[in-house]
Amino acid sequence: GPEAGTHGCWLLDPQVVLPSWLSSAKVSSLIERISDPKDLKKLLRTRNNVLVLYSKSEAAAENHLRLLSTVAQVVKGQGTICWVDCGDAESRKLCKKMKVDLSPKDKKVELFHYQDGAFHTEYNRAVTFKSIVAFLKDPKGPPLWEEDPGAKDVVHLDSEKDFRRLLKKEEKPLLIMFYAPWCSMCKRMMPHFQKAATQLRGHTVLAGMNVYSSEFENIKEEYSVRGFPTICYFEKGRFLFQYDNYGSTAEDIGGASAGPEGRRTPWADEGGSVYHLTDEDFDQFVKEHSSVLVMFHAPWCGHCKKMKPEFEKAAEALHGEADSSGVLAAVDATVNKALAERFHISEFPTLKYFKNGEKYAVPVLRTKKKFLEWMQNSSGHLEGILQVECEQPMVRGWRTEARHPEAGRADSARQGGWHLQAGA
Repeated sequence: GPEAGTHGCWLLDPQVVLPSWLSSAKVSSLIERISDPKDLKKLLRTRNNVLVLYSKSEAAAENHLRLLSTVAQVVKGQGTICWVDCGDAESRKLCKKMKVDLSPKDKKVELFHYQDGAFHTEYNRAVTFKSIVAFLKDPKGPPLWEEDPGAKDVVHLDSEKDFRRLLKKEEKPLLIMFYAPWCSMCKRMMPHFQKAATQLRGHTVLAGMNVYSSEFENIKEEYSVRGFPTICYFEKGRFLFQYDNYGSTAEDIGGASAGPEGRRTPWADEGGSVYHLTDEDFDQFVKEHSSVLVMFHAPWCGHCKKMKPEFEKAAEALHGEADSSGVLAAVDATVNKALAERFHISEFPTLKYFKNGEKYAVPVLRTKKKFLEWMQNSSGHLEGILQVECEQPMVRGWRTEARHPEAGRADSARQGGWHLQAGA
């Protein structure tokens, strides 16, 4: 909660002359210098979030005091920072009483945190402006992601301004993880993400941004961040798609941003009964085939990998029909970007159905049985869709498929059994 009496002062004897470095360093008047145990006791009783710097000498405190002066300005009203010089004869007793041991040769300072009048913890996180500010704003919260030495190759974004600047200037492909500090799925994914950042350094930029705070509502709305983590892929400032394989390894994440030449064997090269379409031949193909169900996919997408065998089995069954009810086709949206943009593909897998060249939205289908049911009764389904579309004005734009199959089924039930997309 807010601190009582936030206008901290130096508790100095009038005879004490500040060392020249201290006065020139512009140490903030918000930092309280304490030498009397009674003063510290009173302070801990009246303020509930106190960080105390104990130093071996005045000179030993110099760098920390410069840093803590900038921190004090930012946490004013939320936390209090004090300094005790244990080299001073009067303060030595106080340091002993507070169990501060600066006798080891290499130990020049200690940072102790006190909460609600009692010792809480020794500050052992990164001694940086951002880390100390984050700690004082939430003393029991987790460390910042960037405090992990393994995350040195991840670009850590703190503000919307940082985010917009990166989008504008970055020429290389860009993968951004929007996360919340408490999110367990994010924590599981972070080690893989940071490993991928190191592996892809120089080719692709991986960035992280904690957007849990309400100040980031604009970004969350703009990029459909409805859960954590949400990972978005950009090229030259343009958002292309969301990456949704949360059980992925560093190699999978690398595949999301590598060019086609950097991936494992493409689906198109595996054979089978699914037709693989490209930017160049797509239009001609849907003209020549009166009934086509198209799956837009990405090589790294976990849901796509699960759906692929079912899609292949359904394609084979249709291939063997005497009076075929249509064909199944696939488009790698990470390679065929013109098609992905034209059909507003930003989540995977996304299904679109083409009847005599006309495009229709498709409900959530996941199994061979459902694909075949849809294809064999497509005329009936389309009548239902057209009927609904006649009753409601067509909405320009698009709607993504529900991320979780259960959510998709709930959506479908609400719409009379079919999950409809607006006609983009």
